[in-house]
Amino acid sequence: MQMDSMGFIGGGRVTRILLASLERAGKLPAQVVVSDASSEVLTSLHRDFPFIQPAGHDNARPAACDLLFVSLHPPVLADALQKVKTAVRPNTVVVSLAPKLTLSRLSAILDRHARIVRMIPNAPSVVHSGYNPMAFSRAIPQEEKETLMALFRTFGQCPEVPEKDLEAYAIITAMGPTYFWFQWQELSELARSFGLGDAEIRSALAAMIQGSAQTMFSSGLSPADVMGLVPVRPLAADEESIRDIYRARLTALYEKLKG
Repeated sequence: MQMDSMGFIGGGRVTRILLASLERAGKLPAQVVVSDASSEVLTSLHRDFPFIQPAGHDNARPAACDLLFVSLHPPVLADALQKVKTAVRPNTVVVSLAPKLTLSRLSAILDRHARIVRMIPNAPSVVHSGYNPMAFSRAIPQEEKETLMALFRTFGQCPEVPEKDLEAYAIITAMGPTYFWFQWQELSELARSFGLGDAEIRSALAAMIQGSAQTMFSSGLSPADVMGLVPVRPLAADEESIRDIYRARLTALYEKLKG
């Protein structure tokens, strides 16, 4: 498939992540067109990524590219696509980065345009370490799918999964880092107050986080046995409250996305 041009409808956080990853990897095409309803967002994005062609709020310009990323929230995504459906060329591959709207629904909005991919992006893609589950429409042949996957692997792991599971991944992987990052930052601040230097903090926390994940998922121990490896658990009294927050808030959000 031809990928001489790449468009983005929406110039917010996810677009920044993907552009940064593609730029680092040297995988950008000759033409990158970005539109956004906010002139301030586009000005800021153009300052950080001078190679892009700002399209103002003219979504039709990126929609006419060979590969189109739609980086909008579900409530506004359908309306935006409805307005640019005539600009989408027959060979354009449309990549939706939002949960909720299915491949069939997206195709219907685009007057049965079927060359569509859904991806649930993950912020660590900015350093090529993302986990970005994907679902492809049947209209994309295997050879083109492999070409697309080769590009998308710039962002990190991009497994093909059943479309029905994408909303679960939105909760678990796309939003997952936000459940932990503020805690790691708090540990960093505490370590600094205890007298450790920045280099030591980065090294120690990175190793602890990576080792903890490997122990949980690769040790062969049960979760209970893993959590029993450390005898002192200073937050033990609060663990059940934290679990309740996870169950209540994340379940409610999942049900909203699936609804």
